[in-house]
Amino acid sequence: MKYRDAAEKLAGYRSQIADIREKMRNTQASIEPEEVEDYEFATARGRARMSSLFGDKDTLLVIHNMGTGCASCTMWADGFNGVYEHLRDRAAFVVSSPDAPERQQSFAAGRGWKFPMISNQGTTFAEDMGYRPNGRAMPGVSVFRRKGGKILRVADTGFAHGDDFCSVWHLFDLIPEGKAGWLPKFSYAS
Repeated sequence: MKYRDAAEKLAGYRSQIADIREKMRNTQASIEPEEVEDYEFATARGRARMSSLFGDKDTLLVIHNMGTGCASCTMWADGFNGVYEHLRDRAAFVVSSPDAPERQQSFAAGRGWKFPMISNQGTTFAEDMGYRPNGRAMPGVSVFRRKGGKILRVADTGFAHGDDFCSVWHLFDLIPEGKAGWLPKFSYAS
């Protein structure tokens, strides 16, 4: 297919995706929130209730990360680190994993991560949110609102290779062979 013909076809697809995203936002806005408990987590600074994670915001984004053993979750977190300041201007933001706070802190320092982390180890948080089915951690994000002394989950979605939450996949989509079998690593040869 000629370049200009393909570009026109791709522009049409991107327009369809934009229309679907608008439908998704409208559907998301109509969801009846689900009340959740005020979970207590371990952090590098001690114990913290979920309600305290909101800070001065009414919205909290919690990333469900599989932990230091997952190169894909590390790549997502590397990306969130780059946009953290933008995210926290609009909503509170925290990354949750099953790793102990000491392990989280050491790993985050090695990667230069700026965002706060919480450990869901020893809690039912990940299971209750649907991100530890059958005892295995899964990646994703949950969004919570604080309203009238209650904590409400208003949205969530899982993460997967090629999703909208990691720009790497979309840039690779522009290469004719796509990702060509590429998978994320913890580090790359210089």
